[in-house]
Amino acid sequence: MATHMDLKPAAPWRELTTSRDDWNAADPALLGTMLTSMVLIRAFEEKVLELAGQGLVHGPAHSAIGQEGGATGSAVMMRASDQVNGSHRAHHQFLAKSLAYVAPDGLSPTAAIGGDVRDLSKKTMAEILGLAQGFCKGRGGSMHLRWGDAGNLGTNAIVGGGVPLAAGAAFAHKRAGTGDAVFTYFGDGATNIGSVLETMNLAAAWKLPLCFFIENNRYAVSTHVEEATAETRLSARGLGFAIPSWKVDGMDPLAVALASAEALEVMRSGGGPTVIEADVYRFFHQNGPLPGSAFGYRTREEEQEWRRRDPIDLLAREMALRQLIGEDEVAALRARAKALMEDVAGELVEQVDGKRRIIPALWPSPDFRDFGVRGDLSELDGVRAEELETFTGRIEPQARFVDVVADVMHRRMAQDDRIVVMGEDVHRLKGGTNGATRGLKDAFGDRVLGTPISENAFAGLAGGIAMDGRYVPVIEFMYPDFMWVAADQVFNQIGKARHMFGGDMAVPLVLRTKVAMGTGYGSQHSMDPAGIFATAVGWRIVAPSTPFDYVGLMNSALACQDPVLVLEHVDLYNAKGPAPVDDLDYFIPLGKAKVVRPGSAMTILTYLSMVKSTLEEVERLGVDAEVIDLRSLDRAGLDWETIEASIAKTGNVLVVEQGSVGTSYGGFLAAEIQSRCFDALDQPVQRVHGGEASPSISKVLEAAACAGPKDIEAGIRRVMAEQGLALA
Repeated sequence: MATHMDLKPAAPWRELTTSRDDWNAADPALLGTMLTSMVLIRAFEEKVLELAGQGLVHGPAHSAIGQEGGATGSAVMMRASDQVNGSHRAHHQFLAKSLAYVAPDGLSPTAAIGGDVRDLSKKTMAEILGLAQGFCKGRGGSMHLRWGDAGNLGTNAIVGGGVPLAAGAAFAHKRAGTGDAVFTYFGDGATNIGSVLETMNLAAAWKLPLCFFIENNRYAVSTHVEEATAETRLSARGLGFAIPSWKVDGMDPLAVALASAEALEVMRSGGGPTVIEADVYRFFHQNGPLPGSAFGYRTREEEQEWRRRDPIDLLAREMALRQLIGEDEVAALRARAKALMEDVAGELVEQVDGKRRIIPALWPSPDFRDFGVRGDLSELDGVRAEELETFTGRIEPQARFVDVVADVMHRRMAQDDRIVVMGEDVHRLKGGTNGATRGLKDAFGDRVLGTPISENAFAGLAGGIAMDGRYVPVIEFMYPDFMWVAADQVFNQIGKARHMFGGDMAVPLVLRTKVAMGTGYGSQHSMDPAGIFATAVGWRIVAPSTPFDYVGLMNSALACQDPVLVLEHVDLYNAKGPAPVDDLDYFIPLGKAKVVRPGSAMTILTYLSMVKSTLEEVERLGVDAEVIDLRSLDRAGLDWETIEASIAKTGNVLVVEQGSVGTSYGGFLAAEIQSRCFDALDQPVQRVHGGEASPSISKVLEAAACAGPKDIEAGIRRVMAEQGLALA
């Protein structure tokens, strides 16, 4: 008969409850601060729901009335330099952390409310109403609240989407040796999200000071936690990753504070991440001023039972038992908080013809619409720009492209200790799967990090590092197709962050990836992502076609304060071309194309490996074509001065790319050209691209799927034929 032995988890899992002794030993000032914070938050939330009920909140108003104990109990134990982020239901967390910041000596339940608290309340309410006076200048609203000075990293409308970003901030704290920690708040629904579980694994493996704070309010909109998972004690998630975990009654703010203090001790001492599950309850529906029972997914009796456990009432009772406060003082505190919120709302809303409306002068200007989608590149002002033709340093005419990739990164890391490199296998195999990070691990140790196979987690972690601002992350996606695995972090988070949070923050991040068409790796490893990224908000894209250009463009990417996608191509890795021998410090400006062959019969626009293929076909056919290497591919980076000057001369355009028509970059580019240059065109923009299907494993089918020399020739012949000219 088989024998069985119970296994013990590698980390503790505890339920923490408070006793009379805990309440008796609690600092009266701490209890008073928590009571005042919760009353202020409750009054704020009630005012927001009132405004929402009057139709003055454009979009959702996800209140956390009833859940204040979890946010306040954790925030009061943090330093000002600790940080938090949260999900869409985060007014209480944002305010709890901000109140602790503006009142570092605590909040007295009997004192007048200070001006800093008033300013905080007004600015937060303005943001929720979408006004220019808000923290994000009205762009964030209820779901995207950020105040970096107070340690609020930014809340998130994607369930679980902010968790990897919080890991990036925790990484920065650990690397800087500050002893600071990060709390990432999310609900029961997010515990089943891949990005959360991936980040738990990564944070545990790297011992990051990150608390996964689960507010288990039992409902993801209307779906009960028991419908969504078999293990409803959600703190059990930590056991699978050897993360110390606590389960507490979130309606007891002192229990939350004690658990948070223990978790902070673990994190500050280098023990890695923690999990706190706080059982809480939202008194209202997912969104708006009605209770959940109005929608039929829970009963009034259930709601009344939880309301009897109101965290504010509990704390007021316990303080009264110890003669720390009286009923009249609690009532006066509530009245002051309510009056404050009424006063603040009165400065944002006015009565006109019997109806309330936002004061028109407070709306953001429509001219503010696109501000901050990306920076202005002023960080690159004054750098030394070079082109091969004017470069006076020593040149190796036959340098291997992939060696230059590693060499320039080595140079930048040697000069800038803020740069950290991460990705799958980048620390092994003599520089990853292609040698692009050769020698970096030996030279720079823990600044070159091999990651688990979890693009969602490490891309988001890098995004959090970039937003922190102390370090510059460079991540590698082994293949660009993997961006779909990390699409939320790449597009919803990293790409949108700068604009979404007001337009005045930097997101310095470099994402390297290789286009692997022609290698036989099939449909899920072979795409060209340029077309996808070009239509996504916030990303810059560079596509070097020569070793010399790679150095200059990578230097610009690393200096840029926006996220930059650096495209490489496997066909170029082993190709040879001119590269600097000992001067790796020049720049090629972002947004600068290059005419690599002058001509007058047509303009051919291309990039990456297709530059060389196009030049070869043009020479072979003897056509007088002007070939332009685009180099910068994003919407803001297209060099229209060079492109338009060429089109004005030739009147004919051919866009050449290798990849699938379905994710085509050329479709976007052709539409832009025909809009801008219609009068200069003698014929519609012609295009060369691959087939509709992704490349297949079969060598023959792969060749048919990707554009090659024969397709370039056919494209050139089409352009010439439209002019009534024929080629031999």
